[in-house]
Amino acid sequence: MTLAAPAPIPAATAVSASSSLELGKLRWRCRRGMKELDVLLSHYVEREFRNASREQRQAFLSLLELEDPVIYSYCLQQSAPPANLAGLIERLSARRLEPPIHA
Repeated sequence: MTLAAPAPIPAATAVSASSSLELGKLRWRCRRGMKELDVLLSHYVEREFRNASREQRQAFLSLLELEDPVIYSYCLQQSAPPANLAGLIERLSARRLEPPIHA
C-alpha cells in the first residue's frame, strides 16, 4: 500500500496557522529525507513558528519547498541562501547546537 503525500498547506492558511490540525500538517511537511533536517525544521515549528511574524512564516514555507540538499547546504553555510531566507537560516543554524525538545 502506497501512502499519498499530504496536500501542501495553502500559504494564507499556514501563515496564520494556530490550530493543532494546521500545525500537524506543517509538522508532516517538516519530515524530510534527512534526519538532520527533520530535527532542525521540527524544532523550529515547535519552538518558534506560532510566534513568528507573517514574513518569517512565509520564509519558512518557502524553505520547505526547497530540496533537502539545498536546505542542508544553507544550514551548514556551504552556500549562501537568498536574502529572503537568510535570517531564517541563521536561526535554524544556531538552533542545531541546542538540545532537542522531548515531547
